[in-house]
Amino acid sequence: MELHKYVATPLYSNNKHIKSEVMNKDIEQVLIDKNTRPTSMRILVYKFLNEQMAALSLSEIEEAIGGDRITVYRTLKTFEEKGLVHSIQEDHTSKYILCEESCSEHNHEDHHLHFYCRKCKQTTCREEVQLPTFKQYPFKIEQIQFFAKGICEECLLSS
Repeated sequence: MELHKYVATPLYSNNKHIKSEVMNKDIEQVLIDKNTRPTSMRILVYKFLNEQMAALSLSEIEEAIGGDRITVYRTLKTFEEKGLVHSIQEDHTSKYILCEESCSEHNHEDHHLHFYCRKCKQTTCREEVQLPTFKQYPFKIEQIQFFAKGICEECLLSS
C-alpha cells in the first residue's frame, strides 16, 4: 500500500460512511470533551484519522503525517484510553480508527465486525454487522474480537 504525505483528503477508501470535515476549533472541543489536552500533534492526528475510512497502523499514520514515532504512538495510546480511537489487532499489528461519539474512557462501543480485505489490504469497521447481545453471566467480559477476512464489495465489483 503506497502512502503519501498527509493531505486534506482521504488516502484510503471503503464503504464506510465518510466522516464530516472537522475544523481545528471543533477538534479542540472534541478533545476537551474527552478530557484530553489539545496539543498540535493530537489535533493533527485526530484530523488525519477523521479523514480516513480504514484502520491504519502506527507506521502508516507516522509516514502520512510525519512527526516523531514515539509522539504519534503516545498520542494514539492516549486517544485509546480516552475513548477517541479503538485499536484492531491484526496479524501482530495494531491498527487504529476513530471511535463513535458514544465511546468513553470507561466504555468502548466496539461491538461490530472488523473486516480485512485480502485484495485491497484495508481493515474497516462494519457497523452493519453487530455482535449478538449477551445475557448476564457471573463474569465480566472486557474484550471480544470480532474479525473477518475476505474480499470487500469494491474489490468484488472491480474483479
